[in-house]
Amino acid sequence: MTGGVLRFVLQRLAAGALVVWGAATLTFFAVHLVPGDTVAALIGPGTPVTPELRHQVLVDSGLDDPLPVQYVHSMGALLSGDLGRSYQLNQPVGQVLSGQVLPTVQLALCALVCALLLAVLAAVVTAGRSGLVRSLASAVELVTVSVPAFWLGIVLLTVFSFHLHLFPAAGDGSASALVLPTLALALPLAGVLTQVMRQELEQTDGRPFVLTARARGLGETRLLLRHTLRHALLPLTTMSGFLLGGLFGGAVLVENIFARPGLGRILVRAVEARDIPVVTALVLLSAVVFVVINIVVDLLHPVIDARLRKVTP
Repeated sequence: MTGGVLRFVLQRLAAGALVVWGAATLTFFAVHLVPGDTVAALIGPGTPVTPELRHQVLVDSGLDDPLPVQYVHSMGALLSGDLGRSYQLNQPVGQVLSGQVLPTVQLALCALVCALLLAVLAAVVTAGRSGLVRSLASAVELVTVSVPAFWLGIVLLTVFSFHLHLFPAAGDGSASALVLPTLALALPLAGVLTQVMRQELEQTDGRPFVLTARARGLGETRLLLRHTLRHALLPLTTMSGFLLGGLFGGAVLVENIFARPGLGRILVRAVEARDIPVVTALVLLSAVVFVVINIVVDLLHPVIDARLRKVTP
């Protein structure tokens, strides 16, 4: 079993390496095809760009090489762990990102946990129900799924910060400053996860093993905790892994709305300043996070559902 799991992980890591390489390749050509003056970005605003200075910058940065040669050099540097230096800040990219990773990870994880708790609670309460409760739950889910996170963030900011003064409007100086950004990211996710989990709960409730357990006198609460809920967690885990990767994209807008530190604000500034090394590093980081999350989710499936242990590689 251990050898099979190790082989499975190695296969997924190999596939993940291809994904990361593809992301790096697409990012390289995309940023070079975007209109703009890279030399001006390297020199900085306010400095006159003379022909001599332009030529010197091109030679020093390797931008005078043909594009295929630049691509080979860029991939070689990435393989060696060299992310380059930020054009805008003139600092190593790793140093620029290191201080901003934790706030984004904190926001994404808090939003995911909040979304999972809300989804499980709402699905358990509304599964199998009909009438007003089900209609109201479906309406709320439809609204939360349809509303963009950034618009929801603006509404939460207006109501709870500017009018009611319950939470800070910006920054990350306290735990209360994390509440509104977390809700802005979590509520749309909770709407999707609730629909998935409720459907799975209702389908599982009619399966033979559940009917047999109920016929033997097993209480509904115990049946839910020991059987029904556990089977419903499988698709929920899959969806959570997929959505967690997307949370880092959603955090870009939310961090800017609430003026929070994090990778989102760094990405916006890097795109505006055409800071190619920083943009490339952030795309690669997103690809690595997505690959790792999917591997972890695949390994959790046999833990949640014992039937999969016999077929897991």
